Amino acid sequence: MKRRTFIGAASAAAAGWSCASASPVVNATPEAPSVTDGGMLAGKTLDKLREEHRYWLFDDYLSFHDRFCVDREFGGFTTSLDRDGTKINTNKNAWFEGRGIWVMSYLYNSVRNDPDYVNVARMSVDFIMKHNPLGPELLPSQFTREGEPLTGPAQIFYGDMFVANGLQEFSQASGEDQYWDMAKKIILKCLDIYDHRPNYGNLPKTETSPEVVSPRKLGHWFVLLRSTTQMLEKRDDPELKAINDRAVEAVMDYHYNPAYDLINENINHDMSRIESAHGQLVVGHAPETLWMVLFEALRRKDKALFDRAADLLRRHIEVMWDDVYGGLMLGITHVDKSVWNTGKALWLQEEILIGTMCVIEHTGAQWAKDWFSKMYTYILEKFPLRQYGHPLWILYADRFVTYREHTSRLGNFHHPRQLMINMNALDRMIERGGKVSGHFG
Repeated sequence: MKRRTFIGAASAAAAGWSCASASPVVNATPEAPSVTDGGMLAGKTLDKLREEHRYWLFDDYLSFHDRFCVDREFGGFTTSLDRDGTKINTNKNAWFEGRGIWVMSYLYNSVRNDPDYVNVARMSVDFIMKHNPLGPELLPSQFTREGEPLTGPAQIFYGDMFVANGLQEFSQASGEDQYWDMAKKIILKCLDIYDHRPNYGNLPKTETSPEVVSPRKLGHWFVLLRSTTQMLEKRDDPELKAINDRAVEAVMDYHYNPAYDLINENINHDMSRIESAHGQLVVGHAPETLWMVLFEALRRKDKALFDRAADLLRRHIEVMWDDVYGGLMLGITHVDKSVWNTGKALWLQEEILIGTMCVIEHTGAQWAKDWFSKMYTYILEKFPLRQYGHPLWILYADRFVTYREHTSRLGNFHHPRQLMINMNALDRMIERGGKVSGHFG
């Protein structure tokens, strides 16, 4: 879709693209800044917001997930489900196994210490370990319900990386350190493949672009970044720190395009800019990656990195927000020609909730409160399915978030991740009496 002429490096807010003011306003005193406006965030108290997150996580999502997604006979997760839980097929996917392991383990570690969560995660660990994630090849993408491979080794490393991230979280939940060590070995394998396998993830020749061989993709960096941040929070490790440093540099220096103050999805293998249409893509991975940079900056206590990531997060929200119908559009397929993918994905909207909540908790910035409130209101209006008589939320939709009677799968990652992370943030903010964290002094 063609859209209005794209605004360059100057802030989109200056052109009236955003509800947020161009200059952040801090309502509270510098000595004790508040995370709320007059005790409210998104028009609700922190206690009310926390209760809503609890409801959507436990009463809506997990009750459905446990009933229809968890396979207690063969282990793992069946995610090809219609809205009422009807199984479209019983196949399993390496991506969703790793994601499910992480969700159930994080749920136990950080939200509620129910041993059944560890049991469910362990069944998926046992399921995926039949296929030797430490072997030289990447895991198959698909399996039968019983665990027989339906494909050969995957061509990109997402499945293996999600398994690694799941295993590192499971190591804490189970108290079994070998899974942290295993996660590290998988990450090193994946990075080696990313760096050295010819034709890794080639971008095909199109009418407007020649083929790009072994490009660097933002989506690959962010899974490396997030996994290593979480692992370094648990244990210091020089090799993982080096990978983490490399991922942050790739995102903030190489994928960042100063010409339009946004982060490209694709660059060349040697980290140079792609000069064809392949280098014009900006998608929802950018704001998703930026909250991961925020979390890494918190781990490092690096205020400069935090502030730069926060500024870029704001920039992406302001540019990608749909002024007509609300919500963030999936991306810009060609910046110079102002060509947009106008679809609305739940995962992208919820990544904005994580990022803005993080900025709110640690700085109280007015722009973050404004955008969190606007996004939260939009999501609750458009995406929950209970208005149509079903549990859960719409995952993918058109620009208008048009309801469709049937769907093809359950999302077992982005939605519960957002609910858990932000519920924990709300707990901390409530405990501090609504004051910012003081993390950076």
